[in-house]
Amino acid sequence: MIILKKEQKAETSAVSEKELELINSYARRQLSADEVYVFSVVLCDNEVDRDFERFTVDSLKKLGELFVGKTGIFDHNPTAKNQSARIISTEVEEISGKKNSLGENYFRLKARAYMPKSEGNLELRDAIDSGIVREVSVGCSVGKTLCSICGSELSSCSHIKGERYSGKLCCGELVNPTDAYEFSFVAVPAQKDAGVIKSFGKEKSMEEILKSIENGEAVSLTKTDSEHLKTYLGGLKKQAADGAFYRTRLESDVLKYSAIVQPEVSDHTMKCVVRSLGVEELCELKEIYKARAGKKLPRTPQLAPQNITSAENNNSQFRI
Repeated sequence: MIILKKEQKAETSAVSEKELELINSYARRQLSADEVYVFSVVLCDNEVDRDFERFTVDSLKKLGELFVGKTGIFDHNPTAKNQSARIISTEVEEISGKKNSLGENYFRLKARAYMPKSEGNLELRDAIDSGIVREVSVGCSVGKTLCSICGSELSSCSHIKGERYSGKLCCGELVNPTDAYEFSFVAVPAQKDAGVIKSFGKEKSMEEILKSIENGEAVSLTKTDSEHLKTYLGGLKKQAADGAFYRTRLESDVLKYSAIVQPEVSDHTMKCVVRSLGVEELCELKEIYKARAGKKLPRTPQLAPQNITSAENNNSQFRI
């Protein structure tokens, strides 16, 4: 049986209803969202680690099944008092546009884990949030370690891990996982990119984010989600400013026409009326008042110049 140590990363975020349901499947009593601390960890990936070993994508998928329900400890010390967290779900995800050192598409096994909020682990939670406790690795066993050069079991071929053959790096391909034991917070993980994940899960559509907010659900956002939401809110602010300007002009027009149509109604009363109406109602009222005001107003100003016919404009009144 081979115990393998692999790196990990952790990301904290709000707990969803589905995650709370999974957590309570392990708890002896019903826990509320305020009582648990949930974070994400990258357990392992298909990158070549410091020991010149790596998991295949198929191995990552199998490990994803095996790691659900496993515990989080420190320094691979398997004691009950050392238990600090538990995995509730896993997924294998491909990071778009990223390649591993072998030039292959980069995949990683990501898990969600939780711990209860208590005074006893407050220091640990603060250390995770501040980036002090960041690196992790995993303990598991695999059926075989194959040579990346010839495909045979590494222990029975002539190739040496870390050496290059015709320019190709020799590494151990970890295949056929048989068991997963735990993940540990460590100082130096096997994989070089171990660390706390700062993003908050997969990107969401704006519709999904708004629907969650409308339903009063906890919302976790990636950096991209946050940027999209920021842009969206900026657009709403602009629309709100434009709408406020339009309404102010609309109210002014209604008050102006109402003063002509209903001079007996005080300005204070009309202002109270227009403030209580919606934009559609104000538009309708404006058209009605505008039409009625047009009938009351004189068609030409009193001091408008008179049209004098040529017959009248012959200076005959000055003839003697």
